[in-house]
Amino acid sequence: MGITSTDTSVEALAAVFTVGLDQLGFTVLKALLWQRARWPDAGKWALPGGGVQVEEDVDASMSRQLAQKVDLSGISHLEQLGVFSAPHRVPRQRVMAVGFLGLVPSGATPSLPPDTSWETVDKLPATALDHGHILDRAHERLRAKLSYTNIAFGLAPPEFTIAELTRIYRAVLGHDVDATNLQRILTRRGMLVATGDTAPTGRSGGRPAARYRFADTALRITDPFAAFGRP
Repeated sequence: MGITSTDTSVEALAAVFTVGLDQLGFTVLKALLWQRARWPDAGKWALPGGGVQVEEDVDASMSRQLAQKVDLSGISHLEQLGVFSAPHRVPRQRVMAVGFLGLVPSGATPSLPPDTSWETVDKLPATALDHGHILDRAHERLRAKLSYTNIAFGLAPPEFTIAELTRIYRAVLGHDVDATNLQRILTRRGMLVATGDTAPTGRSGGRPAARYRFADTALRITDPFAAFGRP
């Protein structure tokens, strides 16, 4: 069906990721989705967001909506992803979307409405409209930036062991990452700071693992030519 209005509106949509455990206890990448109750695509799952008000820019709109709708005022990183402007991306209307990539640290527990949940990226339910495409683009951006920036600070807790950080990288990249090599690379780039503390010893005993934090909690390029490839 064609577009029934010549007016064009703008919405802001966020692909928000975190890292958590699945039902089997494996560390996985999760995305924040809410289930639509109305046409179009009622029952399918959508990205958080909505219309941009007349007196706000898209960045302010996205921050406002995440804070108001899903209690994500403390989001660790938020950046514009791109403009999605296919004429028929929303039936019968001309709606352009500005997509965002957002990150929430592992272990954070924001208050979510009943229709909203963290869904495992590798096992997503049916998504509404073009929101699956926007989510895929955001995931691609995140994977790429892990190689040449410190963006993992947005997914990591304030302090972590190298093993914990390695599981975050594996969850985002979708393939194995060598912990020793990861530590060497990130240390060489000046991304990690030892806290002087150690993690509690597990049941198997052994040497306590050192704890680290990220040197910066704002995005910066650490190696513009780097890439974490598959082993």
